[in-house]
Amino acid sequence: MDRITAAERSVLMTTIRAKGTKPEMVVRRLAHKMGYRFRLHRKDLPGSPDLVFPSRRAVVFVHGCFWHQHPCCRKSQLPTSRQEFWHPKLARNVERDLATVSALRAMGWRVSIVWECEVNNAERLRERLATFLEEVASCSS
Repeated sequence: MDRITAAERSVLMTTIRAKGTKPEMVVRRLAHKMGYRFRLHRKDLPGSPDLVFPSRRAVVFVHGCFWHQHPCCRKSQLPTSRQEFWHPKLARNVERDLATVSALRAMGWRVSIVWECEVNNAERLRERLATFLEEVASCSS
């Protein structure tokens, strides 16, 4: 049973943003501090990636663990109420993510996904971004 009314739930859900989320801002600030320059949310690419590094043919998506169902993450547990609604909705998100990654790779782009739970460890995230972006640079040389 839901503890809040449908109207209250609607107001709560409208506050959830797709762009400029806290995890995305952490990744953007870190990448910029590391000296990488990027474009944001290019609509001409499948899935409108969060960070696009055109010269490196690389894109980074910053996914919320719940909304994109991060495997083995406790934040990705399905709600106990209205599972008939949530399960198909979240499964569609996962399917769309797989199709987006496939389409980008078919276009010659390298893809990295940073999960919301991974942004808490700045040093590990820094190493991961550097490895991903430098690997892309060395492949194109």
